[in-house]
Order: sequence, then structure tokens, then C-alpha cells
Amino acid sequence: MPFRLRAVQPTPNPNALKFILDGSVSECPVSFLDADSARGNQLASKLFAVSGVSGLLFLGDFITVNKYPSARWVEMKGLIEAVLRHG
Repeated sequence: MPFRLRAVQPTPNPNALKFILDGSVSECPVSFLDADSARGNQLASKLFAVSGVSGLLFLGDFITVNKYPSARWVEMKGLIEAVLRHG
């Protein structure tokens, strides 16, 4: 399901960003700790295909994306936004 991105917010963790969407991704918190745990969830699998993504949290109208410390948001953010726009 495609989403419109409303905002991207920093978190206290410099390796995590909160992507606020225009619709709900999950009524209950769902964590994906690696790509294997994302099997069966198309959106999570696509997000893990972005180089540097290390974990995901889906809840309500937001997704928190965690990255590896060596990865750079400047290189990842646009790719993550594209995945969210296209579902």
C-alpha cells in the first residue's frame, strides 16, 4: 500500500528516524529485527532492501527505521521515502 509521507522526525537515537505517514501501518506495535523476520510483510521486506536498514518498528501511522552506525541517512532517506510512496 502506498503512503504519503507527512514528516520525518529525529529520535533520541541517532541511528533511528521516525517516518510519519498518512495512513496506518499497524494497530499494534510490530518489530522487525532483521530481513528474515520481515518475510511475509511486503513493505518491511522492501524497506530491508535499502542498504543500511537494520531494524523496523511499525505502529499506527509511523514507521521507525533503524540503521547500522556505519550507514548514512543522507544516502538512505530518499530510498526509504520512495519505498513508502510506492508501497
